[in-house]
Amino acid sequence: VDDDLVSLSNLHRQILFSADDIGGQKAEIAAGRLGQLNPDIEITSYPVRLNVDNALDIISGYDIVVDGTDNFSSRYMINDACALLQKALVFGAVSQFEGQVTVFNVPDSDGKRSNYRDLFPEPPGDDEIPNCAQAGVLGVLPGIVGTMQAAEVIKLITGIGTSLSGKLLTFNILNNQYYEVAYAPSSGTHTLIPADKAAFVTMHYKESCSTTGTAIVEIDASQFKELVGKPSTLVIDVREEHEVPRMTGIEHKVIPMSSFYNELENIEAENVILFCQHGIRSMYAAELLQEEKPGIKKLYSLKGGITRWVSEFDL
Repeated sequence: VDDDLVSLSNLHRQILFSADDIGGQKAEIAAGRLGQLNPDIEITSYPVRLNVDNALDIISGYDIVVDGTDNFSSRYMINDACALLQKALVFGAVSQFEGQVTVFNVPDSDGKRSNYRDLFPEPPGDDEIPNCAQAGVLGVLPGIVGTMQAAEVIKLITGIGTSLSGKLLTFNILNNQYYEVAYAPSSGTHTLIPADKAAFVTMHYKESCSTTGTAIVEIDASQFKELVGKPSTLVIDVREEHEVPRMTGIEHKVIPMSSFYNELENIEAENVILFCQHGIRSMYAAELLQEEKPGIKKLYSLKGGITRWVSEFDL
């Protein structure tokens, strides 16, 4: 389930996608790629945003839910839906160099079920978590966590081994330290979970680290030429000062990628067009603006960069 589109910054850690998939629906592309790996299984893709209106309907048709989301609002919503429906939830999270894996909502020896709120009853405040653009993640880490989640799913289905139910496995990829934290159903947290479907659909799961916002549009050289002269449009070269050829004849700012984050407060425009040498760094810059400058209405990145521009137009 994913309403997101493939972007350049996904490729270093989301290996189901390639550069040819940029701009395509993640859910549909992932389903197609997995179907090629195993044509004997039935895969249903949902290219929609999971929300309080559709979560219970979608999740109710499955026995095990795997949470690979990257924001707290989705985690709490998925947790609450699985708790209501009594569905096993295999949880994974990553941040910078650290990963976490556990299994929620599987009955223990006393028949009691634990959930995400037993660990973290309430979402953190905005000032308690690092900014998404600043935190980031080491590219290999999501693959490690995802594989561990897959192992937990296999153990749940087959009944072999010991699952991570009731144990939060945390590991740091830099120093190879692994440790487990035991947890159990906590008295009182059940009151934080909506009592029924009617209560669930009225819940407000606050967005944090949301990547929704202004869409980023890749434009070709002809479109670039048409857009640069429009009112309230700022053109930015994100290459370093020494890189050539330089753009001439078009009014623009030079804000190198090496100092781009520090210059964000000086970028004020309704529409922003970014370019670099080959169109890669400009996409990263566009995604940074998407997260940090919600007031920007339109974001464009020159596909192929100035190299493409030179091949079609004179500097």
